[in-house]
Amino acid sequence: MEMTSGLLGNGIPEAMGQNRGNLKRCLEKYIEKGRRLMKLSQLMDELEIVINDSIQRKRVMEGDLGKILCFTQEAVVIPPNVAFAVRGNPGNWQYVKVNSSDLSVEAISNTQYLKLKELLFDENWGRDENALEVDFGALDFTLPRLSLSSSVGNGLSFVSSKLGGRLNDNPQSLVDYLLSLEHQGENLMMNETLNTARKLEMSLILADVFLSELPKETPFQAFELRFKEWGFEKGWGENAGKVKETMRILSEILQAPDPRNIDRFFARIPRIFNVVIFSIHGYFGQNDVLGLPDTGGQVVYILDQVKALEDELLQRINSQGLNFKPQILVVTRLIPDAKDTKCNQELEPIAGTKHSNILRIPFVTENGILRRWVSRFDIYPYLEKFTKDATTKILDILEGKPDLVIGNYTDGNLVASLMANKLGITQATIAHALEKTKYEDSDNKWKEFDPKYHFSSQFTADLISMNSADFIIASTYQEIAGSKERAGQYESHMSFTLPGLYRVVSGINVFDPRFNIAAPGADDSIYFPFTSQDRRFTKFHPSIEELLYSQNENDEHIGYLVDKKKPIIFSMARLDVVKNLTGLTEWYAKNKRLRDLVNLVIVGGFFDPSKSKDREEISEITKMHSLIEKYQLKGQFRWIAAQTDRTRNGELYRCIADTRGAFVQPAHYEAFGLTVIEAMSCGLVTFATNQGGPAEIIVDGVSGFHIDPSDGEESSDKIADFFEKCNIDPNYWNQFSAEGLQRIYECYTWKIYANKVINMGSTYSYWRHLNKDQKLAKQRYIQSFYNLQYRSLVKTIPIVSDIPQPPPPPPKPLVRPSATKSSKRTPSRLSFRLFGA
Repeated sequence: MEMTSGLLGNGIPEAMGQNRGNLKRCLEKYIEKGRRLMKLSQLMDELEIVINDSIQRKRVMEGDLGKILCFTQEAVVIPPNVAFAVRGNPGNWQYVKVNSSDLSVEAISNTQYLKLKELLFDENWGRDENALEVDFGALDFTLPRLSLSSSVGNGLSFVSSKLGGRLNDNPQSLVDYLLSLEHQGENLMMNETLNTARKLEMSLILADVFLSELPKETPFQAFELRFKEWGFEKGWGENAGKVKETMRILSEILQAPDPRNIDRFFARIPRIFNVVIFSIHGYFGQNDVLGLPDTGGQVVYILDQVKALEDELLQRINSQGLNFKPQILVVTRLIPDAKDTKCNQELEPIAGTKHSNILRIPFVTENGILRRWVSRFDIYPYLEKFTKDATTKILDILEGKPDLVIGNYTDGNLVASLMANKLGITQATIAHALEKTKYEDSDNKWKEFDPKYHFSSQFTADLISMNSADFIIASTYQEIAGSKERAGQYESHMSFTLPGLYRVVSGINVFDPRFNIAAPGADDSIYFPFTSQDRRFTKFHPSIEELLYSQNENDEHIGYLVDKKKPIIFSMARLDVVKNLTGLTEWYAKNKRLRDLVNLVIVGGFFDPSKSKDREEISEITKMHSLIEKYQLKGQFRWIAAQTDRTRNGELYRCIADTRGAFVQPAHYEAFGLTVIEAMSCGLVTFATNQGGPAEIIVDGVSGFHIDPSDGEESSDKIADFFEKCNIDPNYWNQFSAEGLQRIYECYTWKIYANKVINMGSTYSYWRHLNKDQKLAKQRYIQSFYNLQYRSLVKTIPIVSDIPQPPPPPPKPLVRPSATKSSKRTPSRLSFRLFGA
């Protein structure tokens, strides 16, 4: 079903003509309970009450009225009016207000719609004509935008196409940019001899003739002095053949720019050497941290990311004919009370790399260094000082500015924004998971959430980093723009309100060319097919056998499996509500057919709630114990505490595959789904949520299966159906195992990821150079927002004491039903202000 602007503009009047009586009855039902905010599920439920004849209801739903309702995300009821927020396609929203009395229809703006919504939560503020409106889009009107929903996330290709026109009009901008390239005080590619486009074109022709007479393998050093006389410096390639290829690509760009050559050229230029990656909250370490509070897949993601980026940089630098060594710093928080981890160690080399380290900077308050862990929700008061301290240390270690800074999560992205703005360097952000989409009405009801979760500070920080970034990395399309039924994480920040604080009329535009999709992979030295017997980590087999099948209960496992011949369905995640491990357990418990076919193994969390400081985990631990008792699961169910040894976890996936079992990822929403990638990389058949990234990773019914986290009965039946078919046809399991592996090899490897990210860094650095005036204007706006809003909000968050306090109860999370450039050493005493702070 497609939704067009024409349908919305003309559809309601047309629908009234066809179904005037039904529409009036529906609207009267909607206003019956007075003012309220209605979700799609409520709208449809009440429509069924009004039109109880199934044939008539089907006819209505097949007409224009039904189509409009199907595309409605929510409605604001202010009797006698009902205002509908209609999302025709990802990123495309329209708003319409219908009067229930006379059925008059009025198209309204998003600002008008937000004002109506505010009347439900803070009426006085909603009626205030001077209420603060935030409009980041007002500063982007001169920049080009993608136009099709299907193109969202293809920003790099779009930018390359636009660069063609810009270069055709002004080739000198590229010359100026190339002249700025240098590293450690050495010019790269060109010097001031070639300071005009005409001089560069002529010298390229001369160089091409010269290179044509040399063997392709001739090293650059053999003709470096000759090239220097003509204005060329090193960085074009390691030998005559590579240099000639790069120069011919540039010659073609200067004569007739086209996107393909632009992509190829920027992939070859020596632009990125030193990279800083921020990941601040939780316990960031290489061992014994997974499963600790706020510590999960992001640690695995970044460590694997670093290895891939270093390999890519080494390969590129060598191919460019340079001898520099890249440096990558992962900057996180130093935690003195480190729980037997290395999180209290300032500088730690990253295993499997030669030039990458973890740099830890402590949180400092007026009372000195904070020793204890701090929840990701309470982290904001420390970030400004952390940024200053981290920046000083980074400049010392790198002996200059980094070439690219990448933020992770809200806290890391904000710090990356602050540092990038101060140093004038290229910045990327990776959200991973934006909290606004996890908790229902966390924007509208922010005042209720704020004492515990400080969402006002978090959402403000998210807006700052999104709009500061030069490019944004997402793992999936859904992360940006969602699906036909559900808005994406970033899309939910296009327009929203925090009643009483500010109204965001334009937060981020999902059609912005800064958005790019780069899906991560799994470490192939750990996660490889179970059939690769010669690579298997057999030393772990005895401990894994004990972990899965021992009849004893201890601090590592409770419950037991009586029938060892049955396949195992298995899930591993943090023990919080959104990950839905207790939901999976309940599905299994209620489905006798599934219990007869397979055993269930859950890996996550602690068994004793007193050992956890995490607000949601405590609640989920209690719930898991009650499910085990209520459904008498022992004998078919094993609960294993969170496992921190990645290498053994990789073999655990393979041991589950040996049982011809399956991995199940039942999350209510998953931004990406790294465990899905890990399981499929090991050849384990996978069932995963249809809400978020896993819906893109898996082709349903081909390389795995989608399950609906809001319908446990349907999902558990789908798993049971699969294993029944496996009993009839043993090759059925092999088919899905093989297709899952093929999907990984084609789309989800770290090599593909690293190549994309470094290409983005090079191209967006030039895009930033071209649009520096617009960038400066926007930074001024962001600076004001940071100083006037963010810094004031942060002052309301209590500074954590080193004396532990009992955790408050968790809020109810969102569970959506499925829709029916200097290189010189910088002094460590560097003094500066961040965003004018």
